Amino acid sequence: MTTVETMSTHGQLLGTVLAVQANFYRVQLDVDEKSLRVQGDKENFALLPHPPMVLCTRRTRLKKIGQQVMVGDRVVVDEPDWAGGRGAISHVLPRRSLLDRPAIANVDQILLAFAVTDPPLEPYQLSRFLVKAESTDVDVLLCLNKSDLITPQVQEEISDRLLGWGYKPLFISVQNGINIAELTNHLNNKITVIAGPSGVGKSSLINVLIPTVNLRVGEVSGKLARGRHTTRHTELFELPGGGLLADTPGFNQPDLDCSPEELIYYFPEARERLAEASCRFSDCLHRDEPDCVVQGDWERYEHYLEFLDQAIARQTQLHQQADPESTMKIKSKGKGKQQYEPKLESKKYRRVSRKTQLQELEQLYKESED
Repeated sequence: MTTVETMSTHGQLLGTVLAVQANFYRVQLDVDEKSLRVQGDKENFALLPHPPMVLCTRRTRLKKIGQQVMVGDRVVVDEPDWAGGRGAISHVLPRRSLLDRPAIANVDQILLAFAVTDPPLEPYQLSRFLVKAESTDVDVLLCLNKSDLITPQVQEEISDRLLGWGYKPLFISVQNGINIAELTNHLNNKITVIAGPSGVGKSSLINVLIPTVNLRVGEVSGKLARGRHTTRHTELFELPGGGLLADTPGFNQPDLDCSPEELIYYFPEARERLAEASCRFSDCLHRDEPDCVVQGDWERYEHYLEFLDQAIARQTQLHQQADPESTMKIKSKGKGKQQYEPKLESKKYRRVSRKTQLQELEQLYKESED
């Protein structure tokens, strides 16, 4: 007897959380008519949608121990109410992976979707998304949409460039159905998170992969050449061939929350160099240290240096927050740039009010009379 069947005999079932809304969890159950052994369940099973879905709450015990329930979690549902389509989550099974943004558990891979044009492909933005994706420790699949709008020669140039970065992109066209079947093969029987900037066709791609979803599609802003955000919350959708696909809220620049020491390992071309040789210093940041094996003429080295400055600034800011007596402060400059400046001693440099000046003069006058 399988695990699912064993648990169902005790009024418990396994399932996957597809969406979280307020304090309710939409759970897809791992159950069919053959696996139901409790008398009466088989008849009520017909009342549920297929695949079977229940709206669940979280048991008070989980709240007391601080157990969060996330999209993608494998959970145990106690004594589901088949007629009402409801249940209660009593346990959360151990997670094999966890993403913080978006907050999804048990992800197998990230499908990073960009467009080759409209909006134009920006190497710096793409590099930033790739570094963020690499930092999650899950597989990365790079997908480039709107390939029907460029010539084969331009496509080959883009492909060669990204191969130098350590990635083999999959060129697709949602509009013309190019390579959609090949993409589907990469998604089957896996939990995949689709991410990327707004306007590249993520919602349109999901609508093609899962025709029953019918997500709202936005247009690209003509003024900014950027897409309008259409996705509002994270949700898992079942793929026709098996597997789940997570649609995530769009964002233009993902946060780089790694440490300066970790950053270099999120560049495949740099990892290759470090696998062949070692730097002179074990704490080398690969910036201007002598005998560094990473420094060189690889294309994304300038991206690395800029990301490194941001990682160092972030680390400094975290240290500041941990140490209120820090003598440095962060100050915003034009175009979103930030820099650190010394804090001024507020009492020492604060301008004395006129009232205080008059009071001090009156006190001096009284003292002189005495």
